[in-house]
Amino acid sequence: VVVATTRPETMLGDTGVAVNPGDERYTYLVGKMVVLPLMNRDIPVFADEYVDKEFGTGLVKVTPAHDPNDFEIGLRHDLEQIMVIGNSGEMTAEAGNYKGMDRYECRKKVLKDLEEKGLIVKIEEHEHAVGHCQRCHKVIEPLLSKQWFVKMKPLAEPAIRAVKEGRTSFVPYRFTKIYLNWVENIRDWCISRQIWWGHRVPAWHCSCGETIVSRNDPDKCPNCGKSELQQDSDVLDTWFSSALWPFSTLGWPEETFDLKHFFPTSVLVTGYDIIYFWVARMIFMSLEFTNEVPFRDVYIHGLVRDALGRKMSKSLGNGVDPLEIIDEYGADTLRFTLITGQAPGNDQRWRQENVEASRNFANKIWNASRFVLMNLGDFKVEDINLDVNLNLADRWILHRYNETVSETTRLMNQYALGDAARVLYDFIWGDYCDWYIELGKLDLYNAEDVNTKRVRSVLCFVLDGTLRLLHPFMPYLTEEIWQHLPHKGEALIAASWPEYDSRLSFSEDEREMSLVMEVIKSVRNLRSEVNIHPGRRSNVIFKPLDASAARVLLQGKNYIKQLGSVEELIINADLREKPEQALTSMVRGVEIYLPLAGLIDFEKEIKRLEKENARLEKEVSRAGSKLSNEGFILKAPPEVVEQEKIKLEEYRNKLNIMKTRLEELKKASTGA
Repeated sequence: VVVATTRPETMLGDTGVAVNPGDERYTYLVGKMVVLPLMNRDIPVFADEYVDKEFGTGLVKVTPAHDPNDFEIGLRHDLEQIMVIGNSGEMTAEAGNYKGMDRYECRKKVLKDLEEKGLIVKIEEHEHAVGHCQRCHKVIEPLLSKQWFVKMKPLAEPAIRAVKEGRTSFVPYRFTKIYLNWVENIRDWCISRQIWWGHRVPAWHCSCGETIVSRNDPDKCPNCGKSELQQDSDVLDTWFSSALWPFSTLGWPEETFDLKHFFPTSVLVTGYDIIYFWVARMIFMSLEFTNEVPFRDVYIHGLVRDALGRKMSKSLGNGVDPLEIIDEYGADTLRFTLITGQAPGNDQRWRQENVEASRNFANKIWNASRFVLMNLGDFKVEDINLDVNLNLADRWILHRYNETVSETTRLMNQYALGDAARVLYDFIWGDYCDWYIELGKLDLYNAEDVNTKRVRSVLCFVLDGTLRLLHPFMPYLTEEIWQHLPHKGEALIAASWPEYDSRLSFSEDEREMSLVMEVIKSVRNLRSEVNIHPGRRSNVIFKPLDASAARVLLQGKNYIKQLGSVEELIINADLREKPEQALTSMVRGVEIYLPLAGLIDFEKEIKRLEKENARLEKEVSRAGSKLSNEGFILKAPPEVVEQEKIKLEEYRNKLNIMKTRLEELKKASTGA
């Protein structure tokens, strides 16, 4: 019969040949004996479902002592286990004439001997997975050895029930299936290791052959009475020791205060790669020894990979030293980067630009807080009063803060930590720093003391609450700032968590303020598109299409003038004709006109826009060509392709705006 192998030296230990029971080609061979070449040993041919009849010749040589799958086949068919490769990688006496040879030298000699006997049909290249040592990178050789095992079925059944009954839950839920699939198909656990360091196996051997397993060191052999006992040299699997961690660290088996107070704990945070190794085994052990699950929730996060999506490892040299990042950017920056970059159970890629973005966010908070502190004067926490006559901007920021409290709390309760961090980022950077602080300056620098106190109250109240929300994400920065704010209590870490307050809900004001903000952004964009210097003020004309919009614009007039760099603001609902030489925009029922006369050099600006228009057309053409290239689509990583699609869409949008503005400028320059 013809068999195939990638390890010719192991054939010296073959004790059978397997065929698929459904393979009619070899039905006649089942039950017969064949002679093993070079060893002249008779070995049986038998049928087993493991064999893939479509692979190779459909006949599989079985070496129970040197292949895990063959070992299982051997157990099913009661095959002899002949160990022909020893612990040193040299051939044993069982290898006959090949005894003492290195396994690779033996491979060459076996091939040569088979070839001389005319027993090699062909030799061809074959790519397959081969286990290598992660340290020395040598090929690992499967060998037989005597080990200690734990019978797992009795331990697995309570652990299955605990998760199915919801006493322990996985977040995200999809990892429940992975856990159950492993536990329901569990095999006995090999708990012994032949290494120098670890908890020693609690077994002792006597010269009479007796093995004693005991919780306490035995004084003598119960079989022969001898006291010369030798403890087993094996140590326990690291995960065996780690599985005891939830309760053994708290004083168990004693009923200590810590054990009663902290066990079981509320949540375990860990990676998906050790659900089998650690999470399941902690549940096994806790149920076995305490009759309690070790934790209520298991929050599963992904792995931090390098920018190319590879797992970080010493061998690749692509690891990132967190201490170096902390030295350069701070611990909070690193913490915030990792939290915002992850979604439960998914991997994230380490990108330096994300660290820098988090550093910028930390600086933004620090600078905004310094501004608030510099303008508080002798303001005390008792002076905070939100019942005074709040204006539109005050009610808007309090409403947005209240919504942020609600949304952040909801997301954290769902373990959506990355989403919660992004909600805080948007509120702090956008609403509080970029908008409210700028809006508040109008009243802070106002001579009227009542307005100053009002703005201080709102600034201080919102900053205090926001620091509390941000504290789990950036503990050091928030604690430092909070200690300088007017506050009650010794430490932010011990302060109460903010709660949603229905009294701070101003939905109508939020809608009105959003219109004011959109109008300001539109005015800024119009000015930017024609390169008007930020320090140069311009006149703006609004035509509201309804009374409600007109009322909101009048209410926010000072905000628009200050943040839109507006000299004269005209609100005219009865405007009949478009002003001459003006750019136009429309925002939620408000027509916006920016008169350009005296502000720009039309000829120079038209040339600039034409040049920019040409550049954008090239970018659209380039990105379009790239995305129409089938080779790029097939070979480039999906995220690179997606990024290119986003770029193309952005270029097209900019080009459309550019063409509109260019056309408007040309008409305005001619007075058309």
